[in-house]
Amino acid sequence: MPNEGPNGQPNEKPGRARNPRAAMLVIGDEILSGRTRDANMHHLAKELSKHGVDLMEVRVVSDDREAIVAAVKALSDSYDEVFTSGGIGPTHDDITADSIAAAFGLHIDVRDDAAALLRKHWERRGVEITESRMRMARIPDGATLIDNPVSIAPGFTVKNVHVMAGVPAVFEAMVASILPNITGGAPLLSQTLRIERGEGEIAEPLGKLAAEYPDLSIGSYPYQQNGVFGANVVIRGQDGAQVNEAMTKLAGLFPA
Repeated sequence: MPNEGPNGQPNEKPGRARNPRAAMLVIGDEILSGRTRDANMHHLAKELSKHGVDLMEVRVVSDDREAIVAAVKALSDSYDEVFTSGGIGPTHDDITADSIAAAFGLHIDVRDDAAALLRKHWERRGVEITESRMRMARIPDGATLIDNPVSIAPGFTVKNVHVMAGVPAVFEAMVASILPNITGGAPLLSQTLRIERGEGEIAEPLGKLAAEYPDLSIGSYPYQQNGVFGANVVIRGQDGAQVNEAMTKLAGLFPA
């Protein structure tokens, strides 16, 4: 993959407009232990690509305050946007909100606007309002709420960090809520060609094609199926005409 950066995203090149860059922080012991498979990264990557934001890095940290604080500080300083998932529920181990507040030196407590949303929702459903449930209304000072049409408990944004739930349905709804407020660039377009040849056979012509199209990302992803070695070659870029042209040349190099 001669001209591809972290997470399969294209490196910045002369003549290529720079899209906003983003990182994701996945928080939770259940992810690191293997008990839960993370689906949120896949969803976020797809939505950001369509919106013209390049996802450059994904980190996973445990439910540990110091680990969350350190990761949030580093990612916030390095990227235009940071998206977190997990750890904003009602239980004792949901410490993300407090850790985000600590990362930015902000006071945090139950906030009236968030509490009002939750009270109205629970009263309508006849749910008892408890101190544990009200933990989900703890919001750092100055944060902007992120709408949650699924279960009402809001996420929040502090500076360039968007803090969201780990439950996939809620995470997806929150992403839909905040993306219209994030400035995007040119959407990343992609096409894929499945080539039933080993990477050693396609490497040299693929490298020459990549050099011919420096504004595109050309990645090779090998597979083995029923004893056959092959590769899915993916061409990505912002210019649809260039992607089409390069894909036509690629198909000509490796006819079926």
